[in-house]
Amino acid sequence: MTYLSEISSKLIAFILLFVTGSVCAQNLDIRILRLLNSPSKLPSDKFFQFVSNSAVFPEIGIPAGILTSGLIRQDDEIVRKACVIIGAAAINSGITLAVKYSVNRNRPFVTYPDIAKKSAAGSPSFPSGHTSGAFSLATSLTLSYPKWYIIVPAYSWAGTVAFSRMDLGVHYPSDVLAGALIGSGSAWLTYYINKKLIMNSQKKPVH
Repeated sequence: MTYLSEISSKLIAFILLFVTGSVCAQNLDIRILRLLNSPSKLPSDKFFQFVSNSAVFPEIGIPAGILTSGLIRQDDEIVRKACVIIGAAAINSGITLAVKYSVNRNRPFVTYPDIAKKSAAGSPSFPSGHTSGAFSLATSLTLSYPKWYIIVPAYSWAGTVAFSRMDLGVHYPSDVLAGALIGSGSAWLTYYINKKLIMNSQKKPVH
């Protein structure tokens, strides 16, 4: 599977390049975050806390719902789509955790005391796990069901999750951008691999 190793090497190279660039742009990073994060409590904070805290439920519930629907209907196509979405989530989680603990970047409120921490945050900052998970799901759904009524809500939700992490002061903009790229890239990678496997199986002669 040379195409898999090629894509993986390109993805790793891009992440490393992005990390280097984000270090150089640290001043811009914190300036943008200060514009988005208010030191005082705002009415919108509760909404963003809700979005941020509940992000994991769609990431688990939607693939599980699609899989259950496929099994009940005995529809192999639906089951396959659910497995691709779950596979993308697994790849995304692995890459996100690997990059997090390799870069080991402090949270913004640790480095800059003027940044108000408005949500729980424990692991290293770069990249944003909430954002990568949300964009992995949004991209997987878009690829599996390319309809406007899926695409618009999926990416609107993912974008809101991403913004909430900055509003709550727990991630830099570069953390969020990297999370979106990793999540979307993981979904595209999984979709591409699945497509290649299907094409290869169809080329095999039937005996």
